Amino acid sequence: MTITRERKTELIGEYRRAPVDTGSPEIQVALLTTRINALTEHLRGHKRDHACRRGLLMMVSRRRRLLDYLKKVDPKRYLDLIRRLEIRK
Repeated sequence: MTITRERKTELIGEYRRAPVDTGSPEIQVALLTTRINALTEHLRGHKRDHACRRGLLMMVSRRRRLLDYLKKVDPKRYLDLIRRLEIRK
């Protein structure tokens, strides 16, 4: 259910904006999206895992706030990111 170190490094490399970038909104959203997708799959099989559902909802909220910030700061980067991650507006 967690992201492996190799997968996290791969995501950071794919979404970074500069060679030393590790915390830009794009990277944070990509990591959250990966975790959200994993938890969604987990909840399909474990419908009564309410603690997991609460964590999932918190992650979705955090991702939404990051996306709102990115949309306000740079709409072009926002549109590019949601296209690359294949998430809805």
